[in-house]
Amino acid sequence: MNWTDSLDIAIALDEAHPEFDPLKVNFVELKEMVLALDEFKDDENKSGEKILEAIQMNWIEEKE
Repeated sequence: MNWTDSLDIAIALDEAHPEFDPLKVNFVELKEMVLALDEFKDDENKSGEKILEAIQMNWIEEKE
């Protein structure tokens, strides 16, 4: 997975952290959670606020 795979990342985060409320995760925590995913293989420095926001929005939708 790469940073641009926001939906796939959101699904993986929801599976890995079902107890987390994505509305309460800040971007620093979110980035750390993404980097900890086994399937994630992209450069950690390629993320930004817009990418993290897209991941968070997809995660929120996954929770609904």
